[in-house]
Amino acid sequence: MNAPSPVLITTANHSERMSTRIAFLIAGLLMSAWAPLVPLVKARAGLDDGGLGLLLLGLGGGSIVAMPFAGYLTAHYGCRPVVIWATIVLCAVLPLLSTVAWLPGLVIAVTLFGASMGMLDCAMNIQSVIVEKNSGQALQSGFHGLYSVGGIVGAGAMTALLTLGLDPLIAALCIVATVLGSLYKAAPALLTYGTERGGPLFAVPRGIVLLLGTLCFIVFLTEGAMLDWSAVFLVSNRGLEPSISGLGYASFAAAMTVGRLTGDAIVSKLGGVRVVALGGLCAAAGMIVSLGIDGWPASLIGYALVGAGCSNIVPVLFTSVGRQQRMPQAVAIPAVISMGYAGILIGPVFIGAVAHLSTLSFALGGLIVLLVFVSATARFLRN
Repeated sequence: MNAPSPVLITTANHSERMSTRIAFLIAGLLMSAWAPLVPLVKARAGLDDGGLGLLLLGLGGGSIVAMPFAGYLTAHYGCRPVVIWATIVLCAVLPLLSTVAWLPGLVIAVTLFGASMGMLDCAMNIQSVIVEKNSGQALQSGFHGLYSVGGIVGAGAMTALLTLGLDPLIAALCIVATVLGSLYKAAPALLTYGTERGGPLFAVPRGIVLLLGTLCFIVFLTEGAMLDWSAVFLVSNRGLEPSISGLGYASFAAAMTVGRLTGDAIVSKLGGVRVVALGGLCAAAGMIVSLGIDGWPASLIGYALVGAGCSNIVPVLFTSVGRQQRMPQAVAIPAVISMGYAGILIGPVFIGAVAHLSTLSFALGGLIVLLVFVSATARFLRN
């Protein structure tokens, strides 16, 4: 007997919503727990900046390659096994990343970590689309908000454990224990079905899916630019001390987290089209403030506006992916997520290249045009 179609399910109960929130929390926690380990990996393996950059390509590359397989597996076997096994592999690999010094082993571990994160990311987003559609309510912003919360908790907890003098392996095992406990709580209510089967394993995005992927690419590109270039801009263009230059990304991330945690009510009141249109303009205005007004306090305000504007765009885009009929969701959702990941990977590199040929202000100014494009195309999300 085939698994029940999600179309036939009219309500999503509380436990399914809670399990989805926990899955997003787990993903954010694991991804951010890796960040404090990066300098330790660099020192342990004796890598220079270029070598570390090449190693980190395995993280994004593994994610992008694995996502289409996640869509296929969730369509055939359900969200539950993909989320569970991807999380278990992540929990097995994180301690390795805290101890391995042999470069080939690190390459394998980082790539496997990225691939498993891509599988988890894809499967949990497929579950979120189904749960939201079955509930008839706006839920995506809250789900993604839990990812942001997990990011804050994971990075903070790992940093605190290392600061207290714990061995990196012990610190990683503490994170793993927390994740496995959370997974045990979430597993029973993870969906035993996925999107309806159909479509090829790989497909080139087209129509509305291509537009959604493009918009996702732009928003993730902006997030990557904030992560990689906000501190550099504050130091080189605003004279901020390097020791506190992380305030730029902190302003962005805090505003994005608050925006997402309150976003479901905003989307319900304004509608997804208006949220994307106004969000794109808000983010563009934030970039104008950060680049056009002298003084680092203005830049921090600008970065907060960028975070607030971008916060609910991606959740609305995933809702639109769930509603579109142009491509099977098992293919469309991984395609949109992959384009978003590509924005994080390619965008900061492209900004660096443009900055090298001109100025960093000019390169970051290009984001204004892209964010206005996001706002202008919001009307096409009505499908």
